[in-house]
Amino acid sequence: MRPLGDASTFKSDWIRGLVAARGRTVRAVPGAYGVMSRSAPEPGRVGVVIGGGCGHYPAFAGLVGPGLADAAAIGDVFTSPSAEQVYRTARAVDGGAGVLFSFGNYAGDVMHFGLAARRLAAEGIASRTVLVTDDVASGPADRPEERRGVAGGFFVFKTAAAAAHRGYPLERVEALARHANARTRTYGAAFAGCTLPGHDEPLFTVESGAMELGLGIHGEAGAETVPSLAPGDLADVLVDRVLDELPPGRRVSVLLNGLGRTTPEDLLICYGRVHDRLVAAGRIPYRPEVGDFVTSLDMAGISLSVIVLDDELAALYDAPCESPGFTRVAGAPGDREAAGGDAGGSTAADVPSPAAPPDGPVGPPRGVAAEVLAAALAVVREHEDELGRLDAVCGDGDHGQGMVRGLRAAVAAAQAGAVDQETPDAVDTGAADADAVDRGAADADAVDRGAADADRATDADTQRVGRHLLRAGTALSDAAGGASGALYGVLLTEIGAGLGRSAAGPVTLDAVAASVDSAFEAVRALGGAEVGEKTLLDALDPFRASLLAQCGSGTTLAQAWAAAADEADRGARATSDLVARRGRAARLGPRGRGHPDAGATSLALMLGAAAQVLARRAGARTGAGTHHVEER
Repeated sequence: MRPLGDASTFKSDWIRGLVAARGRTVRAVPGAYGVMSRSAPEPGRVGVVIGGGCGHYPAFAGLVGPGLADAAAIGDVFTSPSAEQVYRTARAVDGGAGVLFSFGNYAGDVMHFGLAARRLAAEGIASRTVLVTDDVASGPADRPEERRGVAGGFFVFKTAAAAAHRGYPLERVEALARHANARTRTYGAAFAGCTLPGHDEPLFTVESGAMELGLGIHGEAGAETVPSLAPGDLADVLVDRVLDELPPGRRVSVLLNGLGRTTPEDLLICYGRVHDRLVAAGRIPYRPEVGDFVTSLDMAGISLSVIVLDDELAALYDAPCESPGFTRVAGAPGDREAAGGDAGGSTAADVPSPAAPPDGPVGPPRGVAAEVLAAALAVVREHEDELGRLDAVCGDGDHGQGMVRGLRAAVAAAQAGAVDQETPDAVDTGAADADAVDRGAADADAVDRGAADADRATDADTQRVGRHLLRAGTALSDAAGGASGALYGVLLTEIGAGLGRSAAGPVTLDAVAASVDSAFEAVRALGGAEVGEKTLLDALDPFRASLLAQCGSGTTLAQAWAAAADEADRGARATSDLVARRGRAARLGPRGRGHPDAGATSLALMLGAAAQVLARRAGARTGAGTHHVEER
């Protein structure tokens, strides 16, 4: 994403906007590129001045306000503020007790803040400087003074500011800031580089399927390139690198920081694993923070900062403050010192886990319901990206992803139902052999060998299959969510309920047709749509009609299902010529023509996959079930 600001005026433009938007807590430093707290200067109190280049918001200007830093001097993007700007900013907040400077350990900042300190000294204003050196990727452990400062500077700034607001003398404020820095460690990773204002290309690129470990915050590439990691695996790497150097101590404060483009949801997913790992290592997270604190324009990345707290640091960290980027309410208690604990007593362990992991196995299907749903899952997963593109024409593009998630849960639920049964499903063999028996559950007595007729299905207990589908439909709706989850969930549950009301014995075409017919009406009522309005009904209706038309014809269920699945496929393809009249797609009007409906397409895919399972179980060979996602 290219920054919107003009390169020549970027610094002044965003400072002006910040002051206008957050005038309750900050104001502009007169005659300087900086912001100062509305409560500064305070006579007799140390002034805390932080700063650095812009492009890191909320750092540094967003961490200025009552209870936090008194001022921030701001340079151009990723560039130190000049000594003149630092000097003017410090003078503006000097209350007569001296000034504490704190900033990242970068050559330009060190020189310009140092020159400003010399000028203040010449005028009789005392100052001290604490460099932030928290980044473990930027230097050896035995020479921490060579390391750069990254997101862990937040803990140093908070400590120094709280100490100053308590009225501590300059020397004590400096000592506590150094103490916080010495107990803070940070490690980060980048997924994509950032782009400077006025430029079209990022400062560095990350190859597809890779990430950079040990990144900086000025657009630098990482120290090493590794294959992309899932959030949990990345959390393990971050925690391992930080724990390796973390000083002793049980209570820790944690900052999981986004670099500008990482979503809050991804940060929280990663934090869940970070939290578990820290607790397992005997480190108890205290008032953890998750969000953007020290960014790098639009960089996609994440960093983990941990500070080991003692009682004094914890008290300073608890102190109230208000700033554009961080606020702590006065008198609010810290988090309970228990794994995942909060004031209400709930823990992270109280959050339910998915029925099956997003990408993990669900086990071999047992029972016809589980086997049909597993086949549906496989075909939808195969076409997940295409279904997403179809959905993105008029929606949010998540149909394929949601259906995969829902079907995984449905398979697991049907599987659990089959395993719970004390006796295995019997199988209509016709020409079947032992391979047609439900795998791992049946024995010779479970096979109906010679009593089968043309109306029999693959599982003999209609009511049992109905119960499995009821469980699967509920699980699908819960896991998939959204409109598709509700509609497909009611489709499965209504078919299951219909079969459950049927007479005990083999599943017949008549029973299935009647159940599908009832489910069609339920889906239509729930969604409020009609056939011809470019929804999944345009595939479900011809499927239903075909099944009903074949009742009493002597056609087996497997054969009838295959023919009906072909009709559903034709109906799904025909939605390409329809104009949507329901949901978000209706807003497109005629512009929606030329693209088949995602819901109708996924239904046709699943019905075709089910036809193949039924045909295999019945020992028949048909050409049904070969369906393709196309945009016509």
